[in-house]
Amino acid sequence: MEELLAGLKAVAETTRIRILFALSHGELNVTELTFILEQSQPRVSRHLKLMAEAGLISRHKEGNWVLFRLREQGRSGALARALVEMLPASDELLAADLLRLEDIRQQRQGRADEYFRTNAADWAKLRSLHVREADVEQAMLGLLEKSKFENCVDLGTGTGRILELLSDRAKNLFGLDMSREMLAIARSNIETHKLRNAQVRQADIYALPFADGFSDLVTIHQVLHFLDDPQRALLEAVRILVPKGKMLIVDFAPHDFEELRDQHAHRRLGISSEHMAGWMARAGLSLIKHDVLPPPYVNARMGLTVSLWLAENANVAQHIGASKMNAGMN
Repeated sequence: MEELLAGLKAVAETTRIRILFALSHGELNVTELTFILEQSQPRVSRHLKLMAEAGLISRHKEGNWVLFRLREQGRSGALARALVEMLPASDELLAADLLRLEDIRQQRQGRADEYFRTNAADWAKLRSLHVREADVEQAMLGLLEKSKFENCVDLGTGTGRILELLSDRAKNLFGLDMSREMLAIARSNIETHKLRNAQVRQADIYALPFADGFSDLVTIHQVLHFLDDPQRALLEAVRILVPKGKMLIVDFAPHDFEELRDQHAHRRLGISSEHMAGWMARAGLSLIKHDVLPPPYVNARMGLTVSLWLAENANVAQHIGASKMNAGMN
């Protein structure tokens, strides 16, 4: 009762209702909210502080940014969502806020488009070396079969494509990446496809911002070949998996395209089945299935083979007593 009363008191002001409405359309930083609300930053920051303390919204620091969104869990989160649903769509003030929010979305999309224009040649060249992405994604879905998940965490999410692919398979989707540029693109894609169950965060793959046993699915799509220490990354990924939770890894098989090391920062020229088997064993993962997608020919040369591994967390005792919902993304 006290939690709900605190939430009602914290939102009993026009600007705070407008903030809830704006955040119901996706996460925003303070600068973006000042633009939407046409109010000073100190005033907006004060409202945000009070609403965060009441549990209506959550905040997350990402570099120099602080990002806000509606709280996902708890009674206060449910209250925030219920209040937003009751807001009249015809309200002129909210309609004006929505127009300014659309301006921000267009600016984000413009930055994303510019990034792809700048890097289009490299992206196209890399994709031409291996089997079509559509075939890789179909193979991923095939390995997961008809399974549904509570919390899916995509490590090295990049453009957020895997979040979109699995949007109807998981109740909550979390994409993590260290690149601010890639996260900007992922956020734009989340908004474009209206993925209300997805969010992205800047985070270190070796120190994930989740409690033990938070996720029942972890995906690692074309990430391990960039890492200095894939074993360490898998150990950390297993830490956040529930017992019997699934991990789906996609990466290149060993190859001799040395230019990928020089031009695309690949630290490893593919990953062998032997290396993966060793990493999985030390992490406590049990292999369920390993699929291989044959490569195309590129300039009369065999291209890149794509490997997919579906594994299960066999560390049953590791997460006894761990709470799935007690994570740092709230």
